[in-house]
Amino acid sequence: MYFEKSVRTQLFAGVLTVWMLGCGSGHPPGPPLQEPVPGEREPYVIGSTDRLQIAVWKNPELGVSVPVRSDGKISVPLLDDVQAEGLTAEELKEVLTQELSEYVAAPDVTVIVVEMNSRTASVMGGVGSSGMIPVQKQTRVLDAISMMGGFSPYARKNDVRILRRTDDGIVEYHFHYDDYVSGKAPDSNLILKPGDHVVVPD
Repeated sequence: MYFEKSVRTQLFAGVLTVWMLGCGSGHPPGPPLQEPVPGEREPYVIGSTDRLQIAVWKNPELGVSVPVRSDGKISVPLLDDVQAEGLTAEELKEVLTQELSEYVAAPDVTVIVVEMNSRTASVMGGVGSSGMIPVQKQTRVLDAISMMGGFSPYARKNDVRILRRTDDGIVEYHFHYDDYVSGKAPDSNLILKPGDHVVVPD
């Protein structure tokens, strides 16, 4: 999903400003990354702007298709606002089951994430078009750059930065295109996570 142009421009300007200011003090380098084990699956964590389909067996009037608001909550019939962001579908199911049990005998709740709109990363700077991209399980740095039109003629391909917010603050990873292509840095084309910012100086 792509932001409207005005919102996107403000977002990129803000991130780029933070990055440029950070260059003076320097973001801490990111810790070594480990590739996910093939076939290993992580439970999906619900995020803001995702859309959920909620159904209660034999109670169709309680079924809703709702977006996760910017405050991380959803609106469900019979209940006040319920926190959804940060939970898996299974965890949210347990919360809804417990709260609905005050009104429905043994509610059988189903929660499905029908739109994973929160899984995005941004690409900005020396690329064909700055913007937001959907992050799939195996989206890597070069995939993201390719999705936005590839490197621009003046892009500094050997100085690509990946900014990632962690519990300890923003950490920074580097991608050196020539080293990666030559096989000197095979692990630098890392898998992106939702919320990452790929900055290509030009």
